Amino acid sequence: MSLSFLDGRWILKMDIPSEEYLLKCSSSCAGCSDSLTLRYVLKAAGPDTVLIVPACCTSVIQGMYPQTAFNVPVYNIAFGAAAACASGMSNALRALGRKTSVIVYAGDGGTLDIGIQALSGAFERGTDFLYICYDNEAYGNTGMQRSGATPLGARTTTTPSGKMDVKKDIDAIVAAHSPPYMATACPAYPRDLFQKVRKALMFRGPSFLHVLAPCPPGWRFSPEKSVELGKLAVKSCMWVLYEREHGKLSLSSPSRTAMKKPIPLEEYLAPQGRFEGINAETLEALKQNIAESIKRLTAEEAGG
Repeated sequence: MSLSFLDGRWILKMDIPSEEYLLKCSSSCAGCSDSLTLRYVLKAAGPDTVLIVPACCTSVIQGMYPQTAFNVPVYNIAFGAAAACASGMSNALRALGRKTSVIVYAGDGGTLDIGIQALSGAFERGTDFLYICYDNEAYGNTGMQRSGATPLGARTTTTPSGKMDVKKDIDAIVAAHSPPYMATACPAYPRDLFQKVRKALMFRGPSFLHVLAPCPPGWRFSPEKSVELGKLAVKSCMWVLYEREHGKLSLSSPSRTAMKKPIPLEEYLAPQGRFEGINAETLEALKQNIAESIKRLTAEEAGG
């Protein structure tokens, strides 16, 4: 653990442990950002953790007992019930005097769409848990159908000509519940992800982490480019890294730097087959959304 001065603030840096809780027998796809994300999540959470995993890619890549790839307890639950399960589990563990970290680890379909009712209820009740949405922007486990998280213009198996609707703003929905802590992250920036999980677990009550998880087969890019795509998402400001603590927003260093001079959006979209043939009007709409996001987030951080 060390302190460093960055962007006018002292930043506490935590060393990433060498212990592994995601083992080598994972059945994930090559270049899977979901499994990479979970690796750092579990390193941050440690062994006294229980994962609640609804139907999603993660429920498949864990493998079948006793050959499971996860070295922590896992509770597989129905698509829409993860946050409700977490409420009961957290309350039971706290009644026993246990501080076990209760973590829902769900995809975007099970968060923005199917599981949003249970998520809202758990946050309204003040459940002591961490909800992590790893966002590959479609229903990856069942063939990459569009979800509420699929961005405008992206081609999926159910939007072959490109999605006509903008991505649902789950972060604004969660923020409306006034959780003590919420943040965005990406495994392309592992230390940022690790530190945000550690920080989230320090708060009593519900915390939320929204993680961009580039998907090679679903987004149609070469598997070795997963980290590169994550960095391009941040550098183009298509994905902004920040944290909101008791309602106060702070931009994370990679995004604060990127916002000063974002790379052209085309550099992020070009390697992805799902954006092949995107028309000029849709591209301009995406650029306008990015500009509005930068303006809104910088103003909020400044107290505007």
